Amino acid sequence: MLEISHLNVAYGESQVIHDVSFNVGQRESVAIMGRNGMGKTTLLKSLIGLLSARAGAIRLGDIDLVGQPSYRRVQRGLAFVPQGRMVFPFLTVEQNILCGAEHSGYRQVPEYIYQFFPVLKEMKHRKGGNLSGGQQQMLAIARALVSDPKVLILDEPTEGIQPSIIKEIAQTLNVLRHERGFAVVVSEQVLSFALDLADRFLVIDRGRIVHEEMRAQLNQEKVKSFLTV
Repeated sequence: MLEISHLNVAYGESQVIHDVSFNVGQRESVAIMGRNGMGKTTLLKSLIGLLSARAGAIRLGDIDLVGQPSYRRVQRGLAFVPQGRMVFPFLTVEQNILCGAEHSGYRQVPEYIYQFFPVLKEMKHRKGGNLSGGQQQMLAIARALVSDPKVLILDEPTEGIQPSIIKEIAQTLNVLRHERGFAVVVSEQVLSFALDLADRFLVIDRGRIVHEEMRAQLNQEKVKSFLTV
């Protein structure tokens, strides 16, 4: 479904992503693991179009996304939940969610969103800035989902969230991706969350993919060695 080939991304003259290639299948969940500063966020921003690729290809099905602006990539089927969530603090929960529905045509929040995130239904008239960190993360995910994505991209979704909510989000995403048919690409440092969500693990180190394993064969100690300073 999503194919990244020989991707290179730079900030000015400083190259951050070096010849990265990987595929993501339909309904598959892929975790990009690595320490801070290893290129996880840069990689994901390049997928959604917030950063330009210096070289390489990003294909969704038969469509090459390189050079297309972010809104076109959303129209094609990518959705992005940024690090820090970036909800609109002065809009209500319901208004925040519908901000993501521009390309899907929803005029009201789809019932499945409230089914999987009932706390958002309870708080639909509350301002986004008044929610807890975990509730804001659910809101950011819901806002991305109403674009009806083929691939949901999440950048460090566990940041600042209590463990019980982290596990709940992983379980919800697993059910949703199978029911709604989308794939997941998630950057993460928390191995327990990735183990709950991902089918396959890629480790990024200094902008290069240095290790890849399926969850069933995962050597957790080896992965942990890439996550510690």
